[in-house]
Amino acid sequence: MSRVVAVAPALPGPAHDQGTISEIVAPLVTGSDAAAARLLRRVHAASGVATRHLALAPEEYAGIRDFGHANDLYLRVGTDLAERAAADALARAGVAAHEVDLILFTSVTGIGAPSVDVSLVRRLGMRTDVRRMPSFGWGCGGGAAGLARVHDYLAGHPHDTALLVCLELCSLTLQHGDRGPASLVASGLFGDGAAAAVVVGEAHPAAPTAAGPQVVATRSRLYAGTEGALGWQIGSSGFRIVLSSALPDVIRTEVGADVEGLLAAHGLKVDDVTRWVVHAGGPRILDAVGDALGLAPEALDASRASLAAVGNLSSASVLDVLDRTLRDGAPPGSAGVLVSFGPGVSAETVLLRWSSTEG
Repeated sequence: MSRVVAVAPALPGPAHDQGTISEIVAPLVTGSDAAAARLLRRVHAASGVATRHLALAPEEYAGIRDFGHANDLYLRVGTDLAERAAADALARAGVAAHEVDLILFTSVTGIGAPSVDVSLVRRLGMRTDVRRMPSFGWGCGGGAAGLARVHDYLAGHPHDTALLVCLELCSLTLQHGDRGPASLVASGLFGDGAAAAVVVGEAHPAAPTAAGPQVVATRSRLYAGTEGALGWQIGSSGFRIVLSSALPDVIRTEVGADVEGLLAAHGLKVDDVTRWVVHAGGPRILDAVGDALGLAPEALDASRASLAAVGNLSSASVLDVLDRTLRDGAPPGSAGVLVSFGPGVSAETVLLRWSSTEG
């Protein structure tokens, strides 16, 4: 089993009040359509988001000209933010950059070739023979999927150290003039941020004493016939959100069997789980997970706190929730479940075991 040694989120700039963001975004998205602007404000107010961090100063979004301009900003601002998250995670773990054997980088809000992780290798001082795994397309599922794939790697390299980095600048995908329901929801739900995790194999010297949880097992699932429910339509204006109103119902129908199956394979039931680390996909997504698993309302408090404070950070969201969970602590030796959802529709589930040495 691999072990999470440290997690660190990184957020750009100051927190902005949701109402302030709504007033700035409304004319960009709805133009002179007063009815659409009123609807946008209502949707934003019902999003469960109180504050968000943005890659740019709010007044700068009106000046984004096209996809190329937005992507240039993603690479410039995002690389700095990803570096900060990675450096903080390494510092928290007490791991030097040259000790990293694998870096897995995931993002779905910008593109680059070479990918951002190449710059991180140079900036952080990693070895030039570090294994790299850049990924695009996991979407909000990227944090859990990345942790699962790092775990897979460490199973075959139990002495190694891996660094997972998630970067999402969702605000740079804002579609000017798009009054569609999905656009209105997305403009009020997603925030900007990065997060990183340091994970080591079970034979690594730090594994026995690290306070973070063990990764016990993982499960991936594609929900048949849901390809059109979540993702991007990519065109000349950039990334246009695809977000079906049926997504919570899909999750409510499917996720219970996924999680219960993973738990059962390890002799566990839902009631044995003390910490639920669920990506902050929005109030309806969290309600769907809670309903499907019969969870008490407080079981998802860390996810709702993340949603309120920073919005849905896409792939970085579940690591932000994990960081909050680590800071709150968990009963020593107890089980945890980390889960996130992405395009496909896909579910990525990770079974955790909290350290028996944790206070």
